[in-house]
Amino acid sequence: MSSDQQQTKWGQFIPLVTVFFFWGFVAASNDILIPVFKQAFNLSQPQSQLVSLAFYIAYTVGSLIYWGISVLMKQDLVNKIGYKNGLVLGLSISALGTLLFYPAANTGSFALMLSGLFIVALGFSLQQTVANPLAIALGPIKTGSQRLTLAGGINNFGTTIGPLIVSYAIFGSPSSSSGGISVESVKIPYLILGAAFLLVAVFLKFSSLPNKPELVEATEIDPTVKGSALKYPQLLLGMLAIFLYVGVEVSTASNLPAYMEHKLGFEIKDIAPYVSLYWASMMIGRWTGAVEAFTDNVSTQKILRFIAPYLAFGVFLAVNALGGHDLAPFYIYAAIILVLIIADMASNGNPARMLLIFSLIGITALLIGMFTTGMVSVYAFTSVGLFCSTLWPCIFTLAVSGLGKNTSQGSSFLIMMIMGGGIISWLQGVVSETTGIQYSYIVGVICFAYLAFYAWKVSSILRSQGISFDKKLSGGH
Repeated sequence: MSSDQQQTKWGQFIPLVTVFFFWGFVAASNDILIPVFKQAFNLSQPQSQLVSLAFYIAYTVGSLIYWGISVLMKQDLVNKIGYKNGLVLGLSISALGTLLFYPAANTGSFALMLSGLFIVALGFSLQQTVANPLAIALGPIKTGSQRLTLAGGINNFGTTIGPLIVSYAIFGSPSSSSGGISVESVKIPYLILGAAFLLVAVFLKFSSLPNKPELVEATEIDPTVKGSALKYPQLLLGMLAIFLYVGVEVSTASNLPAYMEHKLGFEIKDIAPYVSLYWASMMIGRWTGAVEAFTDNVSTQKILRFIAPYLAFGVFLAVNALGGHDLAPFYIYAAIILVLIIADMASNGNPARMLLIFSLIGITALLIGMFTTGMVSVYAFTSVGLFCSTLWPCIFTLAVSGLGKNTSQGSSFLIMMIMGGGIISWLQGVVSETTGIQYSYIVGVICFAYLAFYAWKVSSILRSQGISFDKKLSGGH
């Protein structure tokens, strides 16, 4: 990237973040599909978690296909076809996946539904590979992390409204009776989503997004150095950390409907606002981490650290009010957000310290959820979203630090580990068959325990390499 680029190219960045919105919208909507498919197809809890498994494993398969094609071509695939074209191709693949929902709904085929979700996520894998480095390229490198944080905030706006819109499309208004659930109701929402993918693909194709940003030269894949990034312990341990982080983030939400339905007696159609609250918690945390993108003034940043999370919480309340949901159960959550703000200030911008503090609070939240009842347990489980919100950039930053010329290769290995979202969700479903759904959250406790260990271990690894942190770097997947 040229050194004279001083400002973010907002005219290009704003069209780019539309794809970040879609990733969040679809990923969070899966949490509504899980109980719908479970009832419609008479599935066990582990079988219902195949929805998450099919979706997240596609990220790894997509990364491997991308890497394999690049090796065969002896040239990076995205560098060959261009960044803008890569996004258009990824959106087109995702649109193809949504088409499968039509025959799947008509024939009542769970396997075809899973295939559709897999292909949608296969397209997302290519979009992720292109969009994250492109967001960094659209402005000065020193504010690249803040652009990823802003993109992550848009991603979480998608995760907040996705469950509500899909739930409304399937069940109708919150006051209507859920009755018998039919997979036929899934058909139209996903066809509309496919049309949206194609519209955005056309929009991006004719946008001013660069096809060959100046950052491309630094991300060339050299087949002769294959595997060399794996010699760094911070990356090896970080790959497992990303796997378990995405795992606990996704499984906490995807198993929540089963807990609320079976242990607390909620109807499936009434669970959507709580799934939305979980993903809104991610947005609340990321908006808090994005304040540095707006001002360099430390005093103003301190004020914004209190304003930003409650502004994000206001967005959650507003979309639920528009959806006709009762807001009374959610006001108490404002007090829980204070814990996030205090923890964020205590971390002092150090990614290792933040990872350690947030992981320990995450363990505490899950234990409270496991050993209490009623709405206290629900708020405890949803608050895990607050403390997962900034872990992606923390782990990513620590894992690729010191990799030098192998940084882009290390990044691709980390993207492959997103599959943890599907595998850990499925594993928690299996554990729930033995322990019951509430105590199955011990799986998440173990995930957070490793993340706390990684925060402690990687600090000493990086210190031995002469690397230290005094500034938070943020982002979102």
